[in-house]
Amino acid sequence: MTTVQESGDLKALAEQAGRDLEDASALEILTWAAETFGKKFCVTSSMEDAVVAHLASRAMPGVDVVFLDTGYHFEETIGTRDAVEAVMDVNVITLTPRRTVAEQDAQYGPKLHDRDPDLCCALRKVKPLEEGLTAYDAWATGLRRDESPTRANTPVVGWDEKRQKVKISPIARWTQDDVDAYVAEHGVLTNPLLMDGYASVGCAPCTRRVAEGEDARAGRWAGRAKIECGLHG
Repeated sequence: MTTVQESGDLKALAEQAGRDLEDASALEILTWAAETFGKKFCVTSSMEDAVVAHLASRAMPGVDVVFLDTGYHFEETIGTRDAVEAVMDVNVITLTPRRTVAEQDAQYGPKLHDRDPDLCCALRKVKPLEEGLTAYDAWATGLRRDESPTRANTPVVGWDEKRQKVKISPIARWTQDDVDAYVAEHGVLTNPLLMDGYASVGCAPCTRRVAEGEDARAGRWAGRAKIECGLHG
């Protein structure tokens, strides 16, 4: 493992790797991450599916998989997390916000997600992840360029300026067909909601099914200008 944390130049490393690995396979990208960062590397998963966690477990058995339990998840999402922990060679780490939903309701009023979804996401997603990633130099996500216009330029390896971390998106170049093929070939766990009209799975109050022909992210914060939770921008 390269002691990159001592180089003081993780940003330059990330930008160079982004260029060098643009045409590499997802497994090659994750193998590079495992060899470069070792235990300073983790995968984050929303438990929409376990594709990136599965890929990472092939590159680095026992890899940390970080999951944000916002307190608003569908039961199916929690069930997917538990199944991933039970059957895959990964170490699932569940992060929770500082306040329970009840405590947040007491401070800000009920259904903050309806009145100020940006603040709700900041409290229940962005801040817990920021704190949870302090032990790592690099983290992997399941972002894909084809998911939405805001993700069209996602690098396979880039620099997370806000958190001062290397951010790895090993399936950035994949399409939904690529994901489906990988799931089928390897029997990867997926959230049952994906078979029930949901194209993207987030917190229950802010997620709906999508109609045929809609963008995969159309079911998130429907009717609002909001299209991202803040974790990736």
